[in-house]
Amino acid sequence: MKRRDFIALLGGAAAWPVATRAQRSERMRRIGVLMSVAQTDGEGQRCIAAFLESLEQKGWVHGRNVQVEQRWGGGDRDYIQRNATELVALRPDVILSLATPSVTALHGITSSIPIVFVNVSDPLGSGVVESLAHPGGNITGFTNFESSMGGKWVGLIKEIAPHVTRIALMRNPDTSPQASAHLPSLESAALALGLQLITVPIYNAAEIEHAFAAFGGEAGGGLILLPDVFTLTHHELIVKLADQYRLPAVYPFREFVKSGGLLFYGVDLVLQFRQAASYVDRILNAEKAAELPVQAPTKFELVINLKTAKGLGLTVPDKLLALADEVIE
Repeated sequence: MKRRDFIALLGGAAAWPVATRAQRSERMRRIGVLMSVAQTDGEGQRCIAAFLESLEQKGWVHGRNVQVEQRWGGGDRDYIQRNATELVALRPDVILSLATPSVTALHGITSSIPIVFVNVSDPLGSGVVESLAHPGGNITGFTNFESSMGGKWVGLIKEIAPHVTRIALMRNPDTSPQASAHLPSLESAALALGLQLITVPIYNAAEIEHAFAAFGGEAGGGLILLPDVFTLTHHELIVKLADQYRLPAVYPFREFVKSGGLLFYGVDLVLQFRQAASYVDRILNAEKAAELPVQAPTKFELVINLKTAKGLGLTVPDKLLALADEVIE
C-alpha cells in the first residue's frame, strides 16, 4: 500500500461515527441468571423481560455490551444445583438469582462472584448474608416476605371464607426451607381465630393430587400455599385441584390467581426484577455486593379473583374489595 493511500485510510477511520467506534471498543460483560422456576412460567418470563428492559435503560444491551446467560430450575432442587454449578463455571461478572433454592445453591459454590437475589424470604436465616444493612460477602438483593406475613394469610382466608375451620399449609420442604420462618405467625393467627393448621408436605405432582384427595374430602377446609418454587411450578395443577375440591385458597404469587386461584397477597415480582437491574448495574460499575444493603418490599399487593369466589359460593366483603389492587372478574 502506498503511503498516501495509508494516510487516506487513517483519515477515513477518524471519520467513523463515534458511536460505532465506541460500540466496537466496549468490553463484553457477562451476567448469569438462575431462575428456580420452569422456563414456561409466565411470570418468570415477564420478570426476565422487565430485567432486560431495565438493564437496557441503563446502557446494558444484550448482545452488544453484555451477554445474559439464563438457566431455569423447574422447581427441582437437584436441577437448580446443576444449573448453579454450570453458571459459576462460566465466570460471569454478576449473577441474578430468583428465590432461596437458587441463592443457597450459588452460595455453596462461589464466594467471589457477586450475586443479586430476588424473592428470598429469610436471607439471614438462610445464611447467605451477615446482616441486611451490611451483607458482608458477595450476596445482596431483595426480600419478598417478612415473617409476620403468615398471620396475614390466615386472616385473609378467614375473612373471605368465614366457614373455614381447618387450613392446609402446602409446600415442598426441599425447595422451601425458608417457609418455616412463617410458622410462628401462622400458628399464632390460627390459634386466635380458632383454626386448625395441617402441614401438608408434597414432593411431586402425584403427591399433590393425593394431598388434595386426603384433605379436600372434609368440610370446612381452606388452603394456604407457602412461598415455594416447586408449588409455583405446579400452579396450574394446584389451582385446578383447589377448584375441584372447592377449597378457598390464598397464594403467595400472582401467577396462581391469573390461572384461576382465589386470592393473592404478596410482592410484585416484576418490580423486584426491575430493582435488581439497578443493583446489577451498580456492580458492573465496580460497586461491591457487600456494600449494597438488602432491601425489603415497601408494598404488598392484594389480587382477588371474583369469578372464582362466586364459583365457590363466597361473597367477598366490601372491605376486601376496597383494599384490592386488582379484581379479576
